[in-house]
Amino acid sequence: MNNKLKRKANNALDDSQLADTAEESASLPFASKPPGDGTEVPDIKKGRPKSTSETLADASTSNTTLPTKTHDVPNKLTKTVKKQRSSTPSSRSRSTSSRFQSKTLSATSAPAIPWPESFKILSQTHRALNLVYTFCSARKHFATTFDNIKAAVEAQTGGRRLSVEDVARVKVLIPRSVRFESVDRGVIDLVGVKEAKITRGGKIWRDWEAEGMGQDSDTNEGAAHDGEKEVLLFEFVYGELKKEIQQPTSRKKSKEEDLRMPVYSQKHMMGLIEKRNRKFADAVDAFLVKCKGEDIDPVEKLEADKEKFMSELARSGKSTPTIARLPAQIPRERQTIAEIIANIKEMEWYTGQIVPDGHRVIDSQAAVYGNLKFALSQSLINALYNTRGITQFYSHQAESINNLHDGHNVIVSTSTSSGKSLIYQVPMLHELEQDPQSRGMYIFPTKALAQDQRRSLKELLGYIEGLEHTLVETFDGDTPIEDRNTIRDEARIIFTNPDMLHITILPHESCWRTFLKNLKFVVVDELHVYNGLFGSHIAFVMRRLRRVCAAVGNRHVRFISCSATVANPEEHMKTIFGIDDVMLTDIDGSPSGRKEFICWNTPFRDPGDPSSGRGNSIRETACLFCQLILRGVRVIAFCRIRKQCELLLSAVRDEFRNLDRPSVSKFVMGYRGGYSPQDRRKIERDMFEGKLLGIVATNALELGVDIGSLDAVITLGFPYSISNLRQQSGRAGRRNKDSVSILVGDSNATDQYYMQNPDELFTKPNCELQVDLQNELVLEGHVQCAAFEMPIRPDEDIKYFGAQLHEFASTRLIKDNLGFYHCHERFLPLPARCVAIRDTTDNHYAVIDTTNNQNAIIEELEESRVFFSIYEGGIFFHQGNPYLIKELNIDRRFARVVRVHVDWTTRQRDFTDIDPTETEAIRRISRECNTRAFFGAIKIRTLVYGFFKLDKKGRILDAVALDSQPIETLSKGMWLDIPRKALEILKSRNLNAAAAIHAAEHAILALLPTYIISLPGDVRTECKVAIKELGPKHKQAISHARSKDVPPPPKPARQRPARLTFYDAKGGSSGSGIAAKAFEFIDSLLRRALGRLEACQCTSPQGCIECVCDERCKELNVVMSKAGAGVVLKCLLGIEVNVDALPWGEDVLGAAGAASRDQEWLSSQEGKELAGGLETIVEAVEVSARPGMVARVYGEEESERGLIL
Repeated sequence: MNNKLKRKANNALDDSQLADTAEESASLPFASKPPGDGTEVPDIKKGRPKSTSETLADASTSNTTLPTKTHDVPNKLTKTVKKQRSSTPSSRSRSTSSRFQSKTLSATSAPAIPWPESFKILSQTHRALNLVYTFCSARKHFATTFDNIKAAVEAQTGGRRLSVEDVARVKVLIPRSVRFESVDRGVIDLVGVKEAKITRGGKIWRDWEAEGMGQDSDTNEGAAHDGEKEVLLFEFVYGELKKEIQQPTSRKKSKEEDLRMPVYSQKHMMGLIEKRNRKFADAVDAFLVKCKGEDIDPVEKLEADKEKFMSELARSGKSTPTIARLPAQIPRERQTIAEIIANIKEMEWYTGQIVPDGHRVIDSQAAVYGNLKFALSQSLINALYNTRGITQFYSHQAESINNLHDGHNVIVSTSTSSGKSLIYQVPMLHELEQDPQSRGMYIFPTKALAQDQRRSLKELLGYIEGLEHTLVETFDGDTPIEDRNTIRDEARIIFTNPDMLHITILPHESCWRTFLKNLKFVVVDELHVYNGLFGSHIAFVMRRLRRVCAAVGNRHVRFISCSATVANPEEHMKTIFGIDDVMLTDIDGSPSGRKEFICWNTPFRDPGDPSSGRGNSIRETACLFCQLILRGVRVIAFCRIRKQCELLLSAVRDEFRNLDRPSVSKFVMGYRGGYSPQDRRKIERDMFEGKLLGIVATNALELGVDIGSLDAVITLGFPYSISNLRQQSGRAGRRNKDSVSILVGDSNATDQYYMQNPDELFTKPNCELQVDLQNELVLEGHVQCAAFEMPIRPDEDIKYFGAQLHEFASTRLIKDNLGFYHCHERFLPLPARCVAIRDTTDNHYAVIDTTNNQNAIIEELEESRVFFSIYEGGIFFHQGNPYLIKELNIDRRFARVVRVHVDWTTRQRDFTDIDPTETEAIRRISRECNTRAFFGAIKIRTLVYGFFKLDKKGRILDAVALDSQPIETLSKGMWLDIPRKALEILKSRNLNAAAAIHAAEHAILALLPTYIISLPGDVRTECKVAIKELGPKHKQAISHARSKDVPPPPKPARQRPARLTFYDAKGGSSGSGIAAKAFEFIDSLLRRALGRLEACQCTSPQGCIECVCDERCKELNVVMSKAGAGVVLKCLLGIEVNVDALPWGEDVLGAAGAASRDQEWLSSQEGKELAGGLETIVEAVEVSARPGMVARVYGEEESERGLIL
């Protein structure tokens, strides 16, 4: 046997472990590694690799026992298998049922009923299906169709023939635990595997892709024959195989040691098989008890239920009634939303996803009208009627227009689609009728909004006598250079954005003097967007605008702002513009249709078993999305991040194929940042004109772009804040029809908090917007810009730039002989170019599609995103389609990609060290203890060292190393040093300190959006790397504790301080202000995180996604300890810890179980608390303030909102 075949044999599982209930069992020679390691078994006679189905068939007739990867199979496991062989299904089921009675819903207190013989035989069939399916799951590109697994299952049952009816009976007994349905061949990954060698950087690496179909069995019952479109797919819908890290046999540390490929744990496979067997036994017991209570023959009942399922399976060639219940064609006139929701709740896949108290109905609201204090011209009245059918103003429109007429500044905070645009259009048009030289400046955060409002205003002007030819134009980065002077001199209204005002208009005020002198209205729409660091920049840009207008004699500019419903709109407008005279209008007079709001929680994989974990929220959202569209509902789905948007698009296409409606996919498009402006305008136009039925978008479409009438909004995961959610929900029902908004709960802590407390979504006030005017870096940049526009006079300009202006002028500006201050020469020739008001960079990378040699640019990525999303060999998504990254050219700033059809994605791997360097502020956490939180300067050092290939379920297929240099940046952040007491408690219970700290950081970070408006990644923390915290050195430390004959491990190369650290990912060295806001609420954050942790019902020592794990954790939540996190949080809050009630980590002296051999080490951690033993965490040393500076101290007696840094 050659070396390659030996490796395959060594990776196979011993048949003594695979034998089930049959006396004549055969081994299943499955490799425990996924595709990519050369696990195909060659056909010696024919000289070609066999398909997996052929291998399975061979296994059923072979008596050869293949050696296991570790030859010393545990005696306990062998004895267990033998014991199972000797026991009957009924006795095994009864004993199992009684043992797990208290944990299973189906296990009742009724006495066990003897199993009929047919149920005993069916139990053997289930156990064989379970065994075969579990080991087939180790092969990622193997589809468990009926034909592919039939021969192996028959071998496990002693040659007894397997029929579709047998599987149907299993499905009837455990309907929520098994998927058995007819699916299109084209949408599953069948067994043919092809190895493609790709050269990258002088190395050969493998790329695996589905190639062909599995070999059909000779006896093909109910499944698809060759050439047919569909096959029967069998799957267990809960339970995932875990992986263990295979340790290298050599003592020599390899270059890619951190990227060793995980393999499947034999222990976990057997545990999962047994768990499913117990569930089936409990289900049979419950079925028999129910039949006895209803005086029904259980055999006849099972046969009747089986026949009913078989009829559904045969209907229209489909497996479930889902497709049959859908309309044959998308209806032009849909049902009411209430009827559609009722229909969806009757679908087979609905298992109670709508949470208790999570379905609210908001009744329709009639319009409330108001009157103006002054008369409009007949021409303007006619224009309003002819373009929009308006004969009366809503009450909020009339109130705001009257306030503007009285000379006030106005902020309008009403619902989406309430007609806010008229509030700034009518006063401007009225002013132009009175004075044709009047000017208006409309500022929008995006070009799309500006274009949308320009079209609307031009339509009105076309109907007003004398204003038909008034020049109204956009002035942004896309405006041709040759047109800009004409627009500046002739336009009466310009539509622009903050960037153009900052970079082009204000620095050239002499050219814009006529425009600025006649400026009557400045409109800043979507004011809630100007928050955090961006809001700080805009606040100073607006002060610069007011300063320049005052200098040219115009002190009567009126400011108009519209905002989503936020907590402090009036205060926010005053802060942004630096003005005091602001009138707020927040009572909405517009009509609205009936609105339904639904909290839809992603169900557990096994609905009766929370320990099975929640399913895939993206798949759940795709299912809802498609169901709504096929019922004539126009839908928009909002995603939090770009990658999520692309994955949902891909899932939607898959779902349409599953529903046999693939042609509908062309009516769904994605919309997000990164797409070209031309593509985005086309998508907006197609949606407005009704050419699209659905859009999958990021929050770019929150901002009021008119894309026509929408019936439904689906929000995938809580969108960072209550106000964001309400803004998104407002996109549906924009034409007074009934509508629905659905929040799909993801598995993270924030989402699950709102799934359990849906009332807060309706009653909780919006988060306050935060703008920091004390950010010195931001302030200096705009003072330099202002000094360039016209010299600074500190005594007069202090009202624009605050009390720090005198110090800034004397130390950072250039003073002339007349006492005026000018811009420092280091900012010249154009200081505005040195001050970036958005968190973006001028450096972008082009993503070039080279499929079929077309060389088309499909996206442009900011440099900050490139190194985390573009790497050779990775998968890049565009419009839901996967592209393989072939080349990344750093010097020329482009990446070449090619369209591929693969069923895997990639995720980069990196580790980050976060270290505070200077303390600026200190806050006492509570009176009960002396613990404190710190705020100050942070240094971040990040190294991207590789990536994983992942299948559709997020399981690792391969690991690839990358060579890259570390990246160091500076920011602001907060940190909490862990008390020595906490470390001592953790050590006393053998709990891993790194795991405790990591879990506590996640728990706090996940709840940040409940206090502060923030996006994923706005605030980050230091995730613990498994290989550093739980690697071979840790195992050696445990062995050393057991026996002094084992030398102690060397000191870890990467020791980290015992500290919870959080930092602003944006804003450069000055931060974005979000961490500073979190610093204010740190006591409440800690208490809420602890409450969430204690309320979570999970029993996993590592916690779950709903308490301390995070789906965005780059280190896969491996180094986590739920109990340890509780110790850390309690000690920080001064709460007494009941040490005796804490679980034990793995006892390093062997009392609570020892770590297994090298290859099973990580697997041995499963089901236990993580062990201590290796000191990768050391006590933190307090960070001092900058020399000569004193950190500000805040105590509990001060207001929780009193911190200004």
